[in-house]
Amino acid sequence: MDKKEIEYKIRELKYEYVRLQNDLEKLENVKGNLSPLEKQLAAIETELHSLNEALRKKEL
Repeated sequence: MDKKEIEYKIRELKYEYVRLQNDLEKLENVKGNLSPLEKQLAAIETELHSLNEALRKKEL
């Protein structure tokens, strides 16, 4: 993956993360099952961390 592809994927994941956070807030208000969304958010955080590390290495 080149630098532009990594940056695009990071932006895409950030948008998805915000969308999931909004969904999570809605579910909290109606006392829904939060576990699947929390797992998705954790997976996105992990992937973002990896992509940011890869981006840092590309910038060196």
